[in-house]
Amino acid sequence: MSLKHSYTLIAPFYDRAIARATLAARRRSLAALNPEAGRVLLAGVGTGLDLPHLPPQHHYVGIDLNRAMLGRALPRAGQVDFQPVQGDAQRLPFAAGAFDMAVLHLILAVVPEPADCLAEIARVVRPGGQVLVFDKFLRRGQPALLRRLINPLLRRVATRLDLVFEDLLVATPQLALEHDQPALAGGWFRMLRLRRL
Repeated sequence: MSLKHSYTLIAPFYDRAIARATLAARRRSLAALNPEAGRVLLAGVGTGLDLPHLPPQHHYVGIDLNRAMLGRALPRAGQVDFQPVQGDAQRLPFAAGAFDMAVLHLILAVVPEPADCLAEIARVVRPGGQVLVFDKFLRRGQPALLRRLINPLLRRVATRLDLVFEDLLVATPQLALEHDQPALAGGWFRMLRLRRL
């Protein structure tokens, strides 16, 4: 089953499973957005759980592979300047340097090729721009035997449990890590702030 199809099935239940558990971390991550007005890409916007917490001065473009998720996101936009786009975060339909900032909340562990996704973010964010990441990552060398054991099954329908962010960063030298903070589940979920070089 492809992620597009599995998330079509998951969409009606996604908010109940994820919203409350991630609310505080999402708010903390989004509070780090540059206050200067700009264009912000919301990669993997999903059902729009971030939208009610976004500062109003920016223009937001939210991309998601799944139409059902985007349909649930639209009502959450409220007064925020928000443009939904159906598309693949691994092959972004935007020009190089088109955005001042990007937000990647719970997307890198979902897409089949997270390195491609992060490379695309580096391409579409202008030099000096900001990238905020909130997701679950293992540390290099961390055993996490149970996560690794169930990962082959779970990654086919929902999310990866074995992703190491440092490996993605090495493959994307245009991005520099500025801040790394544990967020949830004993530091499995992390909030990261990157700068486009």
